Amino acid sequence: MNTVLVGKKVWAPLLGMVLSFLLGVALPRAAAAEDPEAANLSKEVAGAGWIVFAAKTNQGDYDLFLSRPDGSNVRNITNTPQFNEYGGRFSPDGTKLLYRRVNKDEKLNHDLWGAFGELVIANADGSNPMVQGKAGEYPWASWSPDGKQIACLYKKEGKIRILERESKKVVKEMSRQGIFQQMFWSPDGKRLCGTANINGADWNVVSVDIETGKLTLLSRQLNCTPDWFSDSRRVIYSNRTPGLADGYGWTMLMQATADGTTRTLVYAEPGKHIYFGCTSPDDKYVIFSIMPADTQIEAPMAIVRLSDTPIIVAGDKGYKELEAMYPNAKKGPVLRLTNLPAGFEPQWTNAKIGEK
Repeated sequence: MNTVLVGKKVWAPLLGMVLSFLLGVALPRAAAAEDPEAANLSKEVAGAGWIVFAAKTNQGDYDLFLSRPDGSNVRNITNTPQFNEYGGRFSPDGTKLLYRRVNKDEKLNHDLWGAFGELVIANADGSNPMVQGKAGEYPWASWSPDGKQIACLYKKEGKIRILERESKKVVKEMSRQGIFQQMFWSPDGKRLCGTANINGADWNVVSVDIETGKLTLLSRQLNCTPDWFSDSRRVIYSNRTPGLADGYGWTMLMQATADGTTRTLVYAEPGKHIYFGCTSPDDKYVIFSIMPADTQIEAPMAIVRLSDTPIIVAGDKGYKELEAMYPNAKKGPVLRLTNLPAGFEPQWTNAKIGEK
């Protein structure tokens, strides 16, 4: 936010208070000094579509917010104090938005969120929300490439079902093959990815071929929150490597090829846990949340260029260990979205939402 001077008075704090009141959410202050490289990155992404994310409001509930990727033009698009809304996912054509809704007093979980509450489908700007069935129905719903179907994960029944979006008729059913949460459909429509317990090991990232049912292990040991790159050839996910510095380790953002042959670091920050990684529609950028603790829901968000990765942000405890693991890693630039509230499960579209 630019500072407006009138005489000797600085009005930026007042403007921030007014904006916070209008949005119904407490906005953090912008950084006192901006990194020039991060400022350039901010300019690059400013007009590159929109992001949707959940954030806690001043009323204590979670609402869905839209903003430009640089954090500008933020607005609350659900604004329902009696409910928590979260997990927004744009349809592939950018015209619709699906998300989940639970009562305000129901506690959220950053691992299990897709199995709770009611599925809602609305226009991309949040207008005309339509509840789809009862609470707990259509768990982990994700869009097909044409937006006409949804894939859902039924953990207790051991099934994955693909349903027609309008009629809810089941058109395909298959074994979940150990996938128990965070399942998403690839943009090319050929595969599903998810977090799975397989071969006696927990927290693996896998993909499943929809036509053949073949399962591919992408990464093993303490991995979660996978999501597809737009090219459908890679998956971005979070990985915690125990033993670093404090023994518990930190959660880093990784990418793996869909055939399971290659895994590389995207972003790491000593002492922090990196979750909810999502790429821009052109796969040039990544947005994610940076958690000080591993049990949080929402957390400050940041953006990096894929071409600048791997990135390890310099820190005190444990930085040398990370640097030794990834000697070719860079230190930035990192665009920290300090003008946005802490976010949960951001997602990016290049659709022209509300633009003429």
